[in-house]
Amino acid sequence: MVGAPDAARRLHPGTIALRIVVKAPQNVAGLVALSAAASRGGLWVMAGVAALVLVGAGVVTWLRWRSFTYRIADGELVIADGILHRNRRSIPFERIQDVSIDQKLLARIFGLARVRIETGGGEADEASLDSVSLAEAARLRAVLRGRDASTATIAAPPPIRDVLFAMDPRRLLTMGLFGFSLVWVGVLFAAINQLGDLMGLDGRGWWSWVGIAGREAWALATPLFVLLAVVGALVIGAISGVARTFFIDYGFRLEREGERLRRVRGLTTRTEVVVSLRRIQLALIERGMVSGRFGWSGLRLQTLGGSDDAGGRQQVAPFARDEEVTRVLAAAGYPAFDPLPLRPVAFGHVVRAALLRGGVPLVGVAIATWFVPLMGVALLLVPVPVVIALLARRRHRYAILGDTLQVMRGVLAKQAWIVPLRSIQSVSVTRSPLQRLLGIATVRVDTAGAKGMGRPDITDLAVEDAYPLARALLHGR
Repeated sequence: MVGAPDAARRLHPGTIALRIVVKAPQNVAGLVALSAAASRGGLWVMAGVAALVLVGAGVVTWLRWRSFTYRIADGELVIADGILHRNRRSIPFERIQDVSIDQKLLARIFGLARVRIETGGGEADEASLDSVSLAEAARLRAVLRGRDASTATIAAPPPIRDVLFAMDPRRLLTMGLFGFSLVWVGVLFAAINQLGDLMGLDGRGWWSWVGIAGREAWALATPLFVLLAVVGALVIGAISGVARTFFIDYGFRLEREGERLRRVRGLTTRTEVVVSLRRIQLALIERGMVSGRFGWSGLRLQTLGGSDDAGGRQQVAPFARDEEVTRVLAAAGYPAFDPLPLRPVAFGHVVRAALLRGGVPLVGVAIATWFVPLMGVALLLVPVPVVIALLARRRHRYAILGDTLQVMRGVLAKQAWIVPLRSIQSVSVTRSPLQRLLGIATVRVDTAGAKGMGRPDITDLAVEDAYPLARALLHGR
């Protein structure tokens, strides 16, 4: 039993104003449409319609706020909501895997926060209390983690926190430059194209606008224009990468607090996530295609409750040096990744990859060359997949080291997994028709909380190695 049950509570009253402001753009669009429909009735009719819509939206928002209640019962969180159709959910404390707090920009202005409760039952949050005061958010997190509700609000000495990893503005700037993005470049050129269409400057319109003299000047300036366009695209891509990094990871700090890791980050949306060390299932080290060549890595931890971060894993060191990654791993109770004892997969990996990546394109180029002889030049590119397959086998390695499975994979961008044997939930051995022909198999490793791509599977092992490895992984749990 965790404390005495408390009375039902509602979200902070400021939630009403916050929701009205957030939904304002949608209400404005509706107001414009209704006002246009009522325009024949004159200005007073339009004003009346607008007032009715605003009042109606406010009343509905208030009713939803008033109908939403939550309370701490005997070892469970009880949430009730619904205006006409009432819903009641009970979440036992033992099912709760993680409790996190985040603040978006408007919520920070109002001094409010959202409390997200995660369980191991799915990818989405089990419940979300949006929004409560910061003091209430701290109380809820303490209670839901198993502390006594009667003492959760009593002032206590601040816990001892050891800063494991942090990023200053200079580190963020470097990370942002490596996070170069061309998305905004595409948006800009699409906007320019749309503007040209609106102004009638597409196709013939351009030439009729600039005239013959302009056409000659354009022909002379084309190389310069191409150079400026490339430079502009690079600058915009770099700026967008830096901006995105600062918005998401500004103030990034990872601390150890007892048996938990606490991560804080964000410029406009401030998030605070706490991860229990005993709920960590595996560690994933990532090296980017370019940043990895300069010694930068990223570290993610997979937990029972999953994560909203990319790939479903908590990002605990997004842009770190090897020694920083090792320190965070040690704090989480994980050994450092060691590639030296790892062994490569079977040579059949090269054959299968070469057939799939090089054989199919080879057939396509051969058919195309029959009709268009110049396409035969593309045959020069056929060896490229074979070379990549050779490198992939060299980089795809695995081994059981102590009580962990360590796997590495990747040619340009690299990934390395550290999986405690106790975290492995199931192991399966699969063989495609081509793998059966080549005498190889894939060992698939599943852990709790896994979702999305990027699992520590070992592809194209020799059959005589695959089944013993699977048994060793299962018996080592």
